Formats: sequence, structure tokens, C-alpha cells
Amino acid sequence: MARAQFKVDVSGIGATQIPVAIAPFKGQDRCPQPIADIVRADLTRSGQFRTSNLGGAVLTEQGPPNYAAWRTQALEAVAGGSVTPEGPNRWMIRFRLWDAVKQTDMGGEIYQVVTGDLRLAAHRISDFIYQKLTGQRGVFATRIAYISKAGPHSFSLVVADSDGENSRAALRSREPLLSPVWSPDGGSLAYVSFETGKPVVFIQDIRNGARRAVANFRGTNSAPAFSPDGRTLAVVLTLTGRSQIYLLPRTGGRPRQLMHSGSIDTEPVFSPDGKSIYFVSDRDGSPQIYAVGVDGSGVRRLTFDGGYNVSPAISADGKNLAYISQQGNNYQLWLLDLSSGNTRALGNGSDDGHPSFAPNGQILLYSAHESGAEVLKTASLDGSVRTTLAAAGLQVREPSWGPWTPGN
Repeated sequence: MARAQFKVDVSGIGATQIPVAIAPFKGQDRCPQPIADIVRADLTRSGQFRTSNLGGAVLTEQGPPNYAAWRTQALEAVAGGSVTPEGPNRWMIRFRLWDAVKQTDMGGEIYQVVTGDLRLAAHRISDFIYQKLTGQRGVFATRIAYISKAGPHSFSLVVADSDGENSRAALRSREPLLSPVWSPDGGSLAYVSFETGKPVVFIQDIRNGARRAVANFRGTNSAPAFSPDGRTLAVVLTLTGRSQIYLLPRTGGRPRQLMHSGSIDTEPVFSPDGKSIYFVSDRDGSPQIYAVGVDGSGVRRLTFDGGYNVSPAISADGKNLAYISQQGNNYQLWLLDLSSGNTRALGNGSDDGHPSFAPNGQILLYSAHESGAEVLKTASLDGSVRTTLAAAGLQVREPSWGPWTPGN
């Protein structure tokens, strides 16, 4: 099992954050996972909360709520709970959330989990709080995938919790692995492997590890992307001598060329409704981002600021496009509002890459160079809060944020 040992560092302050206290859970000192600390870290990473620990005072799910004191601390909500051992390797977690402004009980939940699922239970608590206070579904119990490199011949396809913890290697290889992307049902990953001596696209079942090559044509096979219904895969092939986008069934089969152009077309991404594909092309002289219908018609250019814009990622509501833009000598994460055409920088580094939206569209995961290492970072949608998920001893890159699934 991969042990990334991620450390979350937070920078930035959101302008309209909700002040919420997550009190230490009763019995947490006997638990192998710091439940309340995980919840606070989740909510902070979203950029929408300013969290505290209620001054270190333990508060159980039974309360009692001290609304008067909470209001003097300018808190809008407070959560408390308990962790109780239920026998070997089993735990009972209870929690409750109170609205400190309206002075109402907002409900709670109870989880019976094995030790290995303690962090998942904490993430579900975070999701409960997030949805109650924002009206939007939380994403903390989802998973991410990324590529780690531990040496010149040591690559891993890694699956982890949304905060980078609980990581495990789904595949290890002596040859490079690239471009992991989740299937819409969260059960599989498509990726590129060089294990046969050239780039080939594989799909792998995350549950049982079964995998198969779905694009192994003449030349290179790269940049896979699933359609929203999961039935079709967009890939980039060099059958004509240059990189072009093709569509084929996820089970494999004969590819259909999307467009016939004299340029390099690459990095396809389906729109949420499945009717369009975003992609990168140098057809106007430099790499820019375009959109085209899935029938290959109606090509239109989307990025105009800067001479180098690549790696498109689309939010689930179809409103925002994230991408990497060259600004001077720096490559930074940017965001394009597709309705207004407005753009703004979200990253603040010199070498950002491979953005991926959380399922609710409110957080972006991306890779970056920091202090000589390749790390994963997150940024809130307004760019006010960034976190660094720094893995000790590993170079981590090309992240992909997985979808909601029935289990999360």
C-alpha cells in the first residue's frame, strides 16, 4: 500500500467565509484518526469556511448548545460529537450540528465503521456540514487519482481520499504512466502506459484491478477522456502522422476521427452534456483551447489571452473552464467563465499543470512545482484559499478528481 503521508498547508483568506467551530469529539484521544481535525481541514480546504476548535472544549452530540456564548464568538455554526470503541477494530461515531444564529438543531448522523473507514466517516461528516451550510453537495468523501514517481523506473497509479490520505497504488510500473482519468461511475480509470515500449491507453477496474488495452494503434495513443455516459472514449492518435482526436467505444473497437485538420489537436475533454468536446490545437499558430461538436462540426476558439493555453477542464455545471496559461515565464492555473468570457488567475506558482474540478465544481485540484518538488494543490473557485498536498519523497503529478458514487 502506498503511504504518501500528505501534509496540508493552507494559504489565503476567503472574503466571505462562514465561521464554524468543530469541537474536539469526546473519546477522540483513544481513536487512531483525529476525526474533528479531519473535518476542520476538509472545510478549510473548500475555501468557504473559517474553522476553529471551540477553544478546545469537548462538545458531544448531546450538547447542550450554548447559543449565547457562540454568538459572542461570532460563530454561525458549531458541531460536536463522540467516538466510541465498539469492539476489536470497530467504532461508533456520532455527531450533531447546530445553527448558532437561528439557534436551531440542524441534525446529525451516526456511523458504525471499521478502523480503516474512520477517515471516510470524517469526510462524510464534512459533507453533511458543507451541504447544510452552503446548500451544495460536499465532495470530501470522493477520491482522487494521480501519478507518483519515486525514481527513474518507479511509477505508480495512485488512488487516495480527496485530501490525499488513505492512498494505495492501483498499478506499479517501471515505465512511465500518464493521464489518469476517472470513468463517470467512479469504478474505472483510463490512463496511458509505456510498458509495451510505446504509449497505449488502458482502462482498469479499481475494485479488482482487471485491465485491458483499449487503444493500441499504430503510432502513439494518448490523452483519454470518458463521455458523460461512460460509453465512449476520446483519445489522441497519430494514425495520420500528426496528433488527432478520435472517438471509440470504451470496450475498444474501430476509432472515428473527430476532425480532419492539418494541425495538432490534443487533450480532449467532453462537455457535461456530452454534446461538445473541448480540446487544444495549434491551428491558429499557438496552442489554444477550442470547442467542437461531437460530430466534428462548429469549431470555435475559447481562449485569446496569452500565446499558450492548454489542459482544459470543465466544471460539472458547464459554467467554468479551467486551464493552464503561460504568463511571462510562468505557467499558471486560470479560470474562464464561459458565459461572460471573463478570465482570472487561480494559481500563483511558476509551473502549474493538469487541473481537475471537484464534482461540485467548487474546488480545483492541480499539480505544481514547489520547493523543488512536484506536488498536488487545491484552489477554491474564487482563488482565495489554496492548499498544498505535499507527499514526502514522491513526485506527484497529473491529478484527476473522481466523481460522486453511491458509496460516497
